[in-house]
This record gives sequence, C-alpha cells and structure tokens, in this order.
Amino acid sequence: MYLSKFFLFTLLGTAVVADQGQTGATPAPGGTPTTGSGTTTPGPTTGGTAGNTGRITTTPFPQQTQQPSMIDSNALRPIFLSGKVRMEDGAAPPQSVTIERLCGGRGSPIPEAYTDSKGNFNFQLGQRMGMMPDASIGSSDGGFGNNGASNLPSASGRNTGVSERDLMGCELRASLAGYRSNLVPLTGRRSLDNPDVGTIILRRLGDVSGFTTSATSLMAPKDARKAMDKATSALKKNKLPEAQKELEAAVALHPKYAEAWYELGRVQSLQNQMEPARLSFTKSIESDDKYVRPYLGLAVLEAQAQKWPEVKQLSEKVIKLNRYDFPAAFFYGAVANYNLRDNEQAEKLCRAGIEADQLHSVPKMAHLLGMLLADKQDYKGASEQLTSYLKFAPKSADADAVKKQLADYSGKVAQAKP
Repeated sequence: MYLSKFFLFTLLGTAVVADQGQTGATPAPGGTPTTGSGTTTPGPTTGGTAGNTGRITTTPFPQQTQQPSMIDSNALRPIFLSGKVRMEDGAAPPQSVTIERLCGGRGSPIPEAYTDSKGNFNFQLGQRMGMMPDASIGSSDGGFGNNGASNLPSASGRNTGVSERDLMGCELRASLAGYRSNLVPLTGRRSLDNPDVGTIILRRLGDVSGFTTSATSLMAPKDARKAMDKATSALKKNKLPEAQKELEAAVALHPKYAEAWYELGRVQSLQNQMEPARLSFTKSIESDDKYVRPYLGLAVLEAQAQKWPEVKQLSEKVIKLNRYDFPAAFFYGAVANYNLRDNEQAEKLCRAGIEADQLHSVPKMAHLLGMLLADKQDYKGASEQLTSYLKFAPKSADADAVKKQLADYSGKVAQAKP
C-alpha cells in the first residue's frame, strides 16, 4: 500500500508547543518518522523538516515581496484592538478568555491576549506579552513552517509585531473550551483605525466534558505559581534544564498541579527523557482527569513508540472529552487504526476530524484520507482530498511528492471517464 511508504508528519508532538499562558513556545522534540512492515509512525516536525531528533529549531519568517506604495503595508506599525466578550445572555464569561487571531490557510490560531475579570480586552497585535500558542496548535504544513514559525517568540524571547499586510484574510475570535464565538474580520485594518472591535459572543457547545485548562491551578500556592512563571521565562529563552527545575519545584509544592505536571512532561520530552515524561503526563491525568492536554501528550509518546492500541485508546479519550478543541486526536486515532489494519475506522476518523477541524489546523488528515481512498481505488475522492491538503499546506515538506501522486490519481480519473 502506498500509504505505508509515506511519512505522516503531524503538527503535534509530545510537547508540541506551550499552552496558552503557560510555559514557553518551543517546538516539539523529534519523533523520527519510520516506515516499513505496514507501520507508519507520525513524527512531529519543526519548520516542515522531517525527522527532527530533539533539536529546538524554528523556520525563518517567510519573505514577502514589497510592492511600491504610498503606504508600506509591510511596516510594523502598532495596531491596537479592544472590545469585550459576552455570553449569549449578555453576562461576562465565567473565567478569563483567550483572544486569538486566525489567518485561514496560513497557520494556526495565534493567542494574542486574555480578557480581564469583566470580559474586556485591550492589546497590541503581535505583542502577546506572556502569551504562547496553545498545545493543540500546529501549522498548516504539518510543522512550524510557513506562518507557523511567525507564531513563535523570537530567540530573544521578544515577540515580533504585525504589519497591515499580515492581517489579510485574518479574523479575531474568543476561545474558551466548550464554546464557540463569532469572528471579527481584520482585513484592511490599519494602525490609526478605531481599536474597538465591538462585542464577541460565546455560544455553548454540547457534549464537552474536558477542558484546555485545569481547575487545580486555582488551588496552587503562591510559590508554586511563581515557579511556574519562572519556568515560562526560562522556556522563552530555550533554557530547558532551568525550566525543568522550576516545574519540578512547582509540583513538589503542589502535587496536584495538573498543568505543571503536563508542562514538566513536555520539557522532559524535549530533552528526550521519554520515561520521565510519560510519568509526568500520567501524574497530570491523575491530578485532573478532565484536563485534556496530557492525554494527547501521552498519545504522542505512545505513537513514537508505535504502541498503537494505546494511541487508539488515548485518542478516543480525548475525542470523548472534547472533540472540538483537539482535532489532532482524530488524526492520531486514524493513524493508530490504520496501523491496526482497521482502514474503515481510520477513514471514519479522518472524515469526522476534517469536519470538526473548521480552521484546517490538521491538514494532514486530508492527506491520510486521500491515501485511504486511493487504496480503495476511489481516485476521484483521493484527488479531492490531496487537493485540499495542498490548499491548506502548500509549503509542506512533502508537497512535491503529493503533487506527483495527485497527478497520477487525476490521470486515472480521466482514463475512467467514458
């Protein structure tokens, strides 16, 4: 089967990236993709490069061609935004809400700011002081290539800014587990415009019992939270041993600190300490079984070890807890089922994942679905899925290979026509 010879690069790794407001935005360690004997291992990538083996790398910012104009839309002028977030009944949200920028097809949701206790926000685009991409965030090319790299702080720990051209096709939303918000268009917004974007409304989703944050963090003593903050600072500077030391202090002070256990697992995996990372993710789950992230972190570790029954079980747990905020769980579940020789279930998960992934943050699902359909000789369906993959991951490392396969499938479709 052609699929078994394909590297299924994922946008999530053991440590992927840091959570919103938690420890620093560092790409995942390598899970070097391996193939053969009908086994396909999803391997996290950085910068669209396959087989990263734990080195912390990012892709340079994409170059843009500057057009002659009276106003340079590439200039990084400060663009301020303000507004408020309300529930459907007009009340303020029950907790702080993340404000995210979405740029369709050019990367993942970019956390920009938090609301205050009254549901209001006021920030400068691109500064994201103290903000890091969510752990479920990837990029359109299956790694941190394309615009994914620009979502990360620079090596110095400072954020880069946003030009008016960067806002083309972008929108603003409020993000809270179990809810969806309306979108505010940002295309055409300039630095001197009125910053007020109005009210963003959150609407409740059904069947969500798992969350992107843990209630145990509210019970953390002051010293434990201080250690977590120090770990955040250390990770921004890629000082992994220092971050690990602070996180170990945090969980020692507050043994039920689920988010600190999860972050410790990420930092350990970044240093290829896989067994300690597995223990930390397990401790996180034991501390708060409604906190979703450690299940996914553990699923990636098991995928790297090719323990497909475990990957299947963990991905199913994530989907059951929160199918809306973790679309990568569908992909891992599909890969696990494929390797367990259940192509029918793998196809079902790909289709369900694509439907749930409205932001196209896991385009690799379309690629996998295309390969599964081709195996059934449904070349028309396969062509449609590969076309979708290239649309949302045009600069992926395997784009050229996928284009050749697409040409082959398209030719077979043409030959089948009467």
